[in-house]
Amino acid sequence: MAGRIPQTFIEELLSRVDIVDVIERFVPLKRAGREYVACCPFHDEKTPSFTVSPAKQFYHCFGCGAHGSALGFLMEYNRLEFPEAVEELASSVGLEVPREKGDVRREEKSRSLLEVLEEAAEFYRRQFREHPDGPRAAAYLKGRGLSGETAARFALGFAPPGWENLAASLGRDPGRRRLLLEAGLLKQKEGGGVYDRFRDRIIFPIRDPRGRVVGFGGRLLEGEGPKYLNTPETAVFHKGRTLYGLHEMRQARGKFGQVVVVEGYMDVIALAQHGIGYAVATLGTATTAEHLERLYRTVPRVVFCFDGDRAGREAAWRALEQALPLMRDGREAAFLFLPQGEDPDTLVRAEGAEAFEARLEGAEPLSDYLVRHLLEEAGGDSVDSRARLAALAAPLLRRMPTSIYRRLTLEQLARRVGLPPDELERGMDARPATSPGRRGPRPRGGVQRRTPVRLAIALLLDNPALAAEVGEIEEIRGLEMPGVELLLELLETARERPDITTGSLLERWRDRPEYPHLSRLATMELAGSEAERLRELQETLLHLAGLRHERRWRELQEKLTREGLSDEEMEEWRRLLRKPTGEDLV
Repeated sequence: MAGRIPQTFIEELLSRVDIVDVIERFVPLKRAGREYVACCPFHDEKTPSFTVSPAKQFYHCFGCGAHGSALGFLMEYNRLEFPEAVEELASSVGLEVPREKGDVRREEKSRSLLEVLEEAAEFYRRQFREHPDGPRAAAYLKGRGLSGETAARFALGFAPPGWENLAASLGRDPGRRRLLLEAGLLKQKEGGGVYDRFRDRIIFPIRDPRGRVVGFGGRLLEGEGPKYLNTPETAVFHKGRTLYGLHEMRQARGKFGQVVVVEGYMDVIALAQHGIGYAVATLGTATTAEHLERLYRTVPRVVFCFDGDRAGREAAWRALEQALPLMRDGREAAFLFLPQGEDPDTLVRAEGAEAFEARLEGAEPLSDYLVRHLLEEAGGDSVDSRARLAALAAPLLRRMPTSIYRRLTLEQLARRVGLPPDELERGMDARPATSPGRRGPRPRGGVQRRTPVRLAIALLLDNPALAAEVGEIEEIRGLEMPGVELLLELLETARERPDITTGSLLERWRDRPEYPHLSRLATMELAGSEAERLRELQETLLHLAGLRHERRWRELQEKLTREGLSDEEMEEWRRLLRKPTGEDLV
């Protein structure tokens, strides 16, 4: 298993390529002043709103909100994982991608786990023909309507009855037993020894996007125990990142425009058996943002398929909450609730593929489901209920990126509330202004309310070279305010790398939770010349320093009133009293 790609190499790679050259291989660009423009490759449009900045090494579409570095473009356009995008970009300039040695033992353990998981998958496949109960397991699959071809495509296996079939075959020495225990295929007995986790079960190998077996699921045939059982998470198996059937879907020859997310292995396989080869399943967990990012890199439309009962509807709402921040133009999400007592497996067998696909086409769009659910929560159509509807919708709409999709959802909600969309949006985003006298833009669509910290970060991302010109930054350290530590880290990084571009600076945060927020701030429209933006950044940092001084002075003032100050604290109190406060600097 390859090690981590060094951050220094990623920065060197981005410095060796020009984002204009990278994008122009796929999209014809036209020069417009200092930037390049084109019709966006990620959504349909007639008027160009896709811009590429050579200075920032950054692209941004004002229509759908797509943005990123050269690596981000390759990931989005070619539907690549990050390491694959790095490999492709590096090969284009003749560079070999290095890997950090890091924890060699961890890498070796992951490699060993993958090897033993592949051996286990082969062991389970052989049992259909080698074990006396193999024909019974095969008959079960045939009874579920699966052909041998479909079973082979998903590499289905059989764990025979008995406590030590796998242990006896693959766990003959202590080292192998230890690996099988770590992989979750064996369990430790209380009195010593081991036994097989899977017994008398149909086995479903779970593969990562590269096709490697990383875990297993098992469906009980007879006897007592949970109907479905998964291996636990390991160094190579993470349920929040893995989707059953995604590898098989990508390997299919057909070109799919959508994917349907279902709840079980047999749902995925039954749909594939009927020619619907674009289904995936979560692995006993709720749908995560990482799941959805993987899917949207493959298809533009995701249909969530759930039971119509209470549990299914709760799962659907959790999926909607995860999808909202990802719903930019060009992406769709819809919800299909199945009739009571049905699942995709039983329904497609009962009514056929054509009828099931008709259900998928008629699935409820995310915006419709959002409004309908909130109407049910608000209760009734009174003035109070409509006000409650707006209050319930506000935090959800703020999570959506600026886009036409968000605007249309807002208009749909506004019709229900009985207000013009702009008035509803102002009401949802109404908060006291932090700096009423400060000139500058506000984020488009009200997605992110402008604060001094967000403004400073946006100015810095727009031109990282400003970090070297703002003077002392230690005065804001220790200010307890969201985003201050991130701002300091950005300032320090940009000072250490005076030539760093917007694209390279953002790539440093790709694997961190702050990345989506930084990416949105990097697209904020900023007014004024470079000199005016520098002055605005300096004033904002002074304002933050003033807030820190003011808060510290108040702490000391309270202590002075309560118990008195030491000589050192009294000197600090006098010094802070002479400094301007945050309000003075607005």
